[in-house]
Amino acid sequence: MEAKIIEGLKPKILWQRFYEISQVPRPSKKEGKILEYLKKLLTQLNISYEQDNAGNIVAFVPPSSGYENSPKVVLQGHVDMVCEKNKSTNHDFENDPIKLKLENGWMRAEGTTLGSDNGIGIAAALAVITDKDVIHGPIEILLTVDEETGLTGANSLQPGFINGKILINMDSEEDGAFYVGCAGGVDTVGVFRLDYEDAPEGYELYELMVTGLRGGHSGLDINQGRGNAIKILARALKAIEKMNYKAAKIEGGSLRNAIPREAEAIVYLTKEDYQKAVEIIKSLEAAISNELHFTDNGVTVKLNKVDSQIQKTIKRELTDKIINALLALPNGVVSMSQNIPGLVETSTNLATIKMNSEIRIGTSQRSSIESSKRYIAQSVAAVFKLAGAKVEVGDGYPGWKPNLDSEILSISKNVFKSLFNKEPEIKAIHAGLECGILGDKNPGLDMVSFGPTIESAHSPDERVNIETVEKFYELLKGILKNLAEEKYY
Repeated sequence: MEAKIIEGLKPKILWQRFYEISQVPRPSKKEGKILEYLKKLLTQLNISYEQDNAGNIVAFVPPSSGYENSPKVVLQGHVDMVCEKNKSTNHDFENDPIKLKLENGWMRAEGTTLGSDNGIGIAAALAVITDKDVIHGPIEILLTVDEETGLTGANSLQPGFINGKILINMDSEEDGAFYVGCAGGVDTVGVFRLDYEDAPEGYELYELMVTGLRGGHSGLDINQGRGNAIKILARALKAIEKMNYKAAKIEGGSLRNAIPREAEAIVYLTKEDYQKAVEIIKSLEAAISNELHFTDNGVTVKLNKVDSQIQKTIKRELTDKIINALLALPNGVVSMSQNIPGLVETSTNLATIKMNSEIRIGTSQRSSIESSKRYIAQSVAAVFKLAGAKVEVGDGYPGWKPNLDSEILSISKNVFKSLFNKEPEIKAIHAGLECGILGDKNPGLDMVSFGPTIESAHSPDERVNIETVEKFYELLKGILKNLAEEKYY
């Protein structure tokens, strides 16, 4: 593929940088090649930079002439990308360039993720260095690593690595919107030590399956009222608790940041109890289908015969403790924001239950208020402790509490209105952004996040709207000019 794919696209320098970035492999945790490209480019452009032990880079861009005393601004984005491809696509993300293609006003890739998240933001920051039309004060370009698989680059930053007190994050994906807050998160895991007994004689093995749910992102979709497969499985096992069943397996969910779509239990039942259980489960399925009619109209709860045999089962007393814990765990929206209508402020998600040498129940808590995040995590931990489980709590990451009186937000809104003759939307996201960590590490940092329209990020359907990229860059230029003229920010 030749660079002619970007011919005629505006702004020219931004698309040129994006093309160059797309030719360099940059999987999360394997950003060595893109970091070398960036350092080489900065050297060629006579831009000094520093790199920390984690790989993060901060580049120091001199101000436009006459604006030496203007406020220092940090332009920030992450260099890694999610690497997903269609099964039919032959692509090696560690060595192959992304193959770009244009499609009805959108830029996308051929069978892979595009990397516009966050390649467009990085390209915009790099474009500012050589764009003579941009008026700006001193700039620090902060390029972080490994955002997509744990925000580890931002988490590794040391105090003083950046000095600007104004930060523009360019990792948002909606034209016409400024983001001013995000949720912090923490994982809380309950661990049950397995206690086995021999499989009962005269019983048969059955599979209890919950399927057909939509699932979704445990932050962005938590307010949709979607069913949780693990919760439903626990309800099903509770419904047949008067029968002397024995559980050999209880599992569900797959990802820590996803609402579980499927869950299953393998249980031993007598033939007589099986017939009763089928009717009970059928009735429960109807009730749940009614509850989830608008969100998950394909949900199924089925009990079917299994031909294989399992030699050991979980002791019933332990099974009951696990089921009661699953039922008692809080799940879903805990509170809504009092600042931004419609924004989930605090939530918790029952994400996984895995069984190996022990049973591990994974949950995740989110909130844009740190104290609320700690409180809901404590509530989850308390349920586990009451059930006799060991509790493991992750390090977590801080949220970014919305500040509607932010000076950079006010300036950004005014520039947006002057450029596009309409009001922007002011939003926050119930998911993690690097801004939460950066603000926590740099107290007093005034932040805003914006970007062009990107759809289906993290999938091979990812695409970025070309028209909004031009608007995004014009907005960035306008904000930088306005900030340069703010001598006393």
